[in-house]
Amino acid sequence: MPEQLLIDQCSPTLAGLKTGNMFPVNIEPGHDIFDDLRWLNRLLGEKGIRVVLLRKTDKKALLYLYRPDYLERDLGRPEARQILLEKGYCCDSTGNCIVQLIRHMTEDDEFPHEVGLFLGYPPRDVQCFMEDSRRGVKCTGCWKAYGNEEEAQKTFLKFRKCKEVYRRELSKGKSLLQLTVRTDRKRWRDFNNEQERNERS
Repeated sequence: MPEQLLIDQCSPTLAGLKTGNMFPVNIEPGHDIFDDLRWLNRLLGEKGIRVVLLRKTDKKALLYLYRPDYLERDLGRPEARQILLEKGYCCDSTGNCIVQLIRHMTEDDEFPHEVGLFLGYPPRDVQCFMEDSRRGVKCTGCWKAYGNEEEAQKTFLKFRKCKEVYRRELSKGKSLLQLTVRTDRKRWRDFNNEQERNERS
C-alpha cells in the first residue's frame, strides 16, 4: 500500500491529533488486501495504531486506521455512549463496538453515520448530523460542525497544516514509520495544552 495514500488520508491520526481516519483503497486483481492489513498492523502497532477492514467488494476496500486508547476515551463519553446505545450497540468494550460498526457497514441499507464517533468527531455534531444534516450547520471541514464553530475551525486548520507538513516530510525521504507518533493519553493531553498556550501567546 503506497505510503503517500496513508499520508494523504490519515496524517492527523498518524500525528496523534485525531482518533481515527476511514479511507477507501482500490484492490488490484490478484491482490490480497489482508496482506496490507497485516503489514500495517505490524509496522504501526508499536506506535499505538490499529487498522481494520470495515467493508470490502471485489474492487474496493474501506479501511479504518485508529488509535485504540483515543477511541476508548471518545466512546466512553456519556453523549457518545448514549448515541451508540440508541443505535443498538452494546458498549461493553471498544473492540465490540468496532465489530458492531462493521456489521452495520456490511448489513445495513443506510450508511451508519454514528461512524463519526469512531473518527473523533464531537458527539453533538454527530447527533445533529444524524437528526438533520442540513439544519444548523455552522461550518464544514472534516465534518459538519453544529456546535462550537471556533473550536471546529481551529481543528480543521490544525489537520490541514498537519497534512501539509507530513506531505513535505515524506517528499524529503521520511518513512511512514518515522512520521507516525507514538502516543499515550498523557502525551496527547500535554500536546494539546501546549498548542493552546501557543495560540494564546
